[in-house]
Amino acid sequence: MATAAVEMINGAHTDPQLYAMKVHQKYQEERVKRTRPDGNFQYVEPGKDGKLRSFLDDPWVDESTINSSSKDLIDGTYSKFLIIGAGLGGLLFAVRLIESGVSPSDVRFIDAAGGFGGTWYWNRYPGLMCDIESYIYLPLLEEMDYMPKQKYASGSEIRQYSNAIAKKYGLSDKGIFHRVVKNMTWDDSKKEWNLKVAVYGEEVVDATLNAQFVIMATGLLVLPKLPGVSSIDSFNGSVFHTSRWDYSVTGGSPEDATLTKLHDKNVGIIGTGATAVQAIPVLARHAKHLYVFQRTPSSVNRRDNRPTDPADWKTSIANKKGWWWERNANFAAFICQNDPLPEVNLVDDEWSKLKTYAALVGSAKPVNPEDAAAHVTDLYAKDFPYAEAVRARTSQIVKDQETAEKLKHWYPTWCKRPCFHDEYLQTFNQPNTTLIHTDGNGISGITAKGVLVGEKEYPVDVLIIATGYESPSKYIDAPTRAGIAVTGRGGLNLSQKLLGTGDTLHGIASRDFPNLFWPGPSQAGVTASQVLVLDTLSRHVASIISTAEKQKSGRVTIEPTTEAETQWGFRVASMSAAGSAMIGCTPGYLNAEGMMDMVTQLPPEEQLKMAKKGIWGRGFHDYARVLEEWRNEGSLQGLEINVS
Repeated sequence: MATAAVEMINGAHTDPQLYAMKVHQKYQEERVKRTRPDGNFQYVEPGKDGKLRSFLDDPWVDESTINSSSKDLIDGTYSKFLIIGAGLGGLLFAVRLIESGVSPSDVRFIDAAGGFGGTWYWNRYPGLMCDIESYIYLPLLEEMDYMPKQKYASGSEIRQYSNAIAKKYGLSDKGIFHRVVKNMTWDDSKKEWNLKVAVYGEEVVDATLNAQFVIMATGLLVLPKLPGVSSIDSFNGSVFHTSRWDYSVTGGSPEDATLTKLHDKNVGIIGTGATAVQAIPVLARHAKHLYVFQRTPSSVNRRDNRPTDPADWKTSIANKKGWWWERNANFAAFICQNDPLPEVNLVDDEWSKLKTYAALVGSAKPVNPEDAAAHVTDLYAKDFPYAEAVRARTSQIVKDQETAEKLKHWYPTWCKRPCFHDEYLQTFNQPNTTLIHTDGNGISGITAKGVLVGEKEYPVDVLIIATGYESPSKYIDAPTRAGIAVTGRGGLNLSQKLLGTGDTLHGIASRDFPNLFWPGPSQAGVTASQVLVLDTLSRHVASIISTAEKQKSGRVTIEPTTEAETQWGFRVASMSAAGSAMIGCTPGYLNAEGMMDMVTQLPPEEQLKMAKKGIWGRGFHDYARVLEEWRNEGSLQGLEINVS
């Protein structure tokens, strides 16, 4: 057991400063254990390995829905607005367009899923909830006049709510499901996009779609990843990824997490991140024995979930027009540590009490390069008491102190997405649950019978892979994450441009790719709740298109000027020092599995390129303010509008 940890438990330290130094040293030791030269590439993408393609099969597909959604898919079908992605982001873009005057009949969606919901379509594992308060995460609550059932909504509720949004706005029949866009090309003579599509899971292009405007609402975490170990396909038992939960193996359903088929099974789950933290307590209740394979523990604080009180909802939450935005803005202010902070914390959960997540999402306080070291020192000092309290909570809950030590996070809270749960730590007090801590190494292999850690084999009947998704930092541009080759004017490839110069305007559009929009995150603002970002940018894009069509008579094309996107890139780069605390983080998907540290070794011109591809470093409020002021100016400055 590490010295610093032993001293903490025994209360041996009398010198707080010395103790803090020892903890910081342990942070570095734990980071080194987990740093690998292959970084993001230590994982396997099932779609790129034919033997593993079955991990991406759709267990939820409804053939009647697919057949219905494809009935009008005729080669050459035209839509004014084609939205790639039918999750909450795609729905928000559609709704904001409709509110600006667009007819629902002019909107179509295309999605690899078999219905609306995005990540909430695919993810249906037992215990699934959103880790952001439902009162701010669920969009359009005022417009839908909807009261979430709990403070933290279940996955089933969010999926059902997504379908309710589609129904209310006349979009239920506007989806082309189980189809993927393979490539899209701008036709400058017709001023429209030509998209080649294929059935999900197949490579052969079998239809062409045409659209005046395309919006890529394809999400951030879309590519499930598997451990890059040998023989993953040789396991003789049942194996699946959490994003494709197999209830035929476990029993139960997305609405009933009674996993009756696991009562006589030894189950292994690989991973202890945000997904596993929710699934593990349910698995432990039903499995004969559960083995939890951990590389890096999560920071796990309380969630305190509870049913929504209708009286409280009417009097304290949904009590005035504009309450949703106000509550979201309040939450984001605490996340970005605005100065001054609001007098009242409306969400008042452990997320909103974090003082250091601004290290990841941008600091409301300007951080100049010369201030970077002091900025990082201040973040560590602010995070220390919070992290200590979470570690102490682990010792208080987990009875076996050796197990408790292994479950403690030894890194700054901002380095990995923090978790919040009311049953996870308690699960390790159950006699049928065993933590297999790999001390940063991860598993070493998968055999026909089970999982290897070092040379030791742990036999299991069912193996569940909870290693999450490929990091947005691996594929920073939306086309690559979505697997779409986007060709703009003059044969220019969008992914190559974004990986090169990274230039966009507002993080949503780029020169030579007319009438194409996407919601960052590169060169855009971010916060802990992605839905607030999506709501802001869907309004922004709808306003741009509506304003352009009012200013010009005819068929419009919209794209940034070269000068405007270049200036925007330099503005983003000028704020990059705000993210300096991500350097030196324990490897994880937020810092490209530690590869972000390599930025400091690059030549200055390459560092500038990387800085230009970052996020808006002044925090989400400042980003939203800049966009609002730009819209209010009214001239669409920096955009070139043409008509045909």
